[in-house]
Amino acid sequence: MTGDLMLVLPEIILTVGGLITLMIATFAGDRAVTAWQTSAVVTLLAAMAVVGSTFGHAPATAFMGTVTIDAFGSFAKLLIYAASVICILIAPRFFRDGMRGEYPVLIVFAALGMGMMAAARDLVTLYIGLELNSLAAYVLASFMRSDDRSSEAGLKYFVLGALASGMLLYGISLLYGFSGTTGFDGIAAAFAGEMNMGLLLGLVFVLAGLAFKISAVPFHMWTPDVYEGAPTPVTAFFASAPKVAALALFTRVAVDAMGPGIVAWQQIVIFLALASIILGAVGAIGQKNIKRLLAYSSINNVGFMLIGVAAGSRAGVEAVLTYLLVYLVTTLGAFLVVLNLRDEAGEPVEDIGALAGLSERQGGMAAALAVFLFSLAGIPPLFGFWPKYLVFEAAVMADLVPLAIAGIVASVIGCFYYIAIIKTMYFDDVANVRWGARGPLFERALIAVSALWLSVIGYLFILPLAAVTRHAAAVLF
Repeated sequence: MTGDLMLVLPEIILTVGGLITLMIATFAGDRAVTAWQTSAVVTLLAAMAVVGSTFGHAPATAFMGTVTIDAFGSFAKLLIYAASVICILIAPRFFRDGMRGEYPVLIVFAALGMGMMAAARDLVTLYIGLELNSLAAYVLASFMRSDDRSSEAGLKYFVLGALASGMLLYGISLLYGFSGTTGFDGIAAAFAGEMNMGLLLGLVFVLAGLAFKISAVPFHMWTPDVYEGAPTPVTAFFASAPKVAALALFTRVAVDAMGPGIVAWQQIVIFLALASIILGAVGAIGQKNIKRLLAYSSINNVGFMLIGVAAGSRAGVEAVLTYLLVYLVTTLGAFLVVLNLRDEAGEPVEDIGALAGLSERQGGMAAALAVFLFSLAGIPPLFGFWPKYLVFEAAVMADLVPLAIAGIVASVIGCFYYIAIIKTMYFDDVANVRWGARGPLFERALIAVSALWLSVIGYLFILPLAAVTRHAAAVLF
């Protein structure tokens, strides 16, 4: 038992640190922002340090094989914890007097749930981690109690999330009933045998429940409304850390637990990929709110990542992991820019039309946003092109050439709305908006570093990144 506890030390750190942060917030009050913010950040950094120290170790399992500690889960955890730290640090300036101690506590416990999702090798562990993350997310979406949009976002997310959880739980019960186990090894053995209708239905319902969590079409309907209504730091969190956790979980379930049944699930994933790419691109064209547009962009990029999953190969998983890292940096950078777009009264500016002529008023922010948008579109020579190339290459190597061609053609649609924003910022007449003071140095430094890394500088890291993702992907095969 002691050995098992040592293997899940990051989760123990998050549990204890989250409770300490909760006690600080309870007794010190909401005004003690620095105290409970520091507590939460230190907790997440400590968990990151432990995960990083074990990254190169051989895979191990804990609690009778229900949890695995391997490079694949560790890679996802590092991205999750890093995104969580950033989303905690950027929050106080946005909420101002409305900042409360529950925010970092919910982030920490959501990160705990996401870490369990990334490390799960049992359907029950998977469900517990997913629900722990979801329950925290529902509250975060409705965090601004005085804002009707935030309350509406939280309610929509909760109702649709409950439906998706029911579908997932029903799928889990079917897989358990027809395989006799909830462990991934036993489920893989069942899929390696004769496929029956029960296993097939279980597969469909599990993938449908997980597709909701990654905002894949046709389970995407909550994403634009929640992204627009939730506070911007919360939206940045939703678009980054939970996306990494859900995609890592989706990949592990498909490749590890259901790998022998690839013929059954591959066509489902191909449909999810193409539908997400096309609808994510087309749906974004008419959007007027920058956060809703980024929501559709998120759906679009999930489709590209699912192409790597559909390949069902080690190269496909490596491409997905690379894509997750680049997507995380790009998305957080884009939302940091959105967070810094404020008028002189300090109110957020989210209307795309208000960005007209931004290059003349705030040239640095306009340039950074242009880099992030072009990177999301995968336009070379920006580094966002590289993960798209990898997923298409993996699809071709897996003899999914029609899928790769369809993805390349559909990606052209997505370029339209990204370029439209660039045109608005650089070529339209200056909008009648009085921009406020620049954001804090910390946020501007993060924006600058992210934009520089996504330029051609990112290509200098291809070899070490490939080595890391190759090591992480190998544990699933």
